[in-house]
Amino acid sequence: MSRDPCPLPLAPDFYTRDELKRFSLTLLQPRDGYRFTLDPLLLCDFSGAQGEQQIADLGTGSGVMALVLAKMALQARVTAFEQDGETAWLAQHNADLNGLAERVTVLHEDVLQVRRHLPVSCCDLVVSNPPYRKQGRGRLNLHPGKLAARHETTAGLADFLAAAKYLVKPVTGRICLVYHPDRLPDLMAEAAEHKLSAVRLRMVHGVPDAVAKVFLVELAKGRKNVQLEVLPPLIVRSDGENYTDEVRRILLGR
Repeated sequence: MSRDPCPLPLAPDFYTRDELKRFSLTLLQPRDGYRFTLDPLLLCDFSGAQGEQQIADLGTGSGVMALVLAKMALQARVTAFEQDGETAWLAQHNADLNGLAERVTVLHEDVLQVRRHLPVSCCDLVVSNPPYRKQGRGRLNLHPGKLAARHETTAGLADFLAAAKYLVKPVTGRICLVYHPDRLPDLMAEAAEHKLSAVRLRMVHGVPDAVAKVFLVELAKGRKNVQLEVLPPLIVRSDGENYTDEVRRILLGR
């Protein structure tokens, strides 16, 4: 049964209304706060979600990945964690707005507390776009939403991986993340420390001759003798202006 969206945490003119045409989604985002980029959409596509029953999104922001994955895996229940109260409220509003509140639950909770809400090894898929920068590294953004999205605050990479490992099913379950290339050695070391196997890796480049801007990785729990598959690079724009055919498909479905 449909219901009115939960009230917005701030005045309506604080937000913009953005459309994801491929998935017929409407998302409200802060005009001046943290706004989602292409990265979470690339990660959703990389995950290949389809037949999953239970999905977790660690650090959902305004809810873009949780909602897209609910559209991709039509039988899935998605539990999204967000440590910022206003942002979590906005994500739940977006779930309501798109008629997905029965399958998408947004929890105002830090990833350090996932054990309080879900049983061990319950998820077919866990996704996350963790903050890229360590505390004290790089230029700090004074906006609290942007700071939490880009720099580790309450939880670091090890905490995100520990939470994902707790949630994901052994052998059949998958963990998919998007992260910054500078942190690839850190991620691989932390994954090994948590006994998670790297299954697939794909670098994402803004244009063909540029260095990678992010990478996409799939990890698994309880798999032995896994050989890492390094996929061909994903190029976002063919000429600096126009999206490649692959990115156009990801965004528009054609």
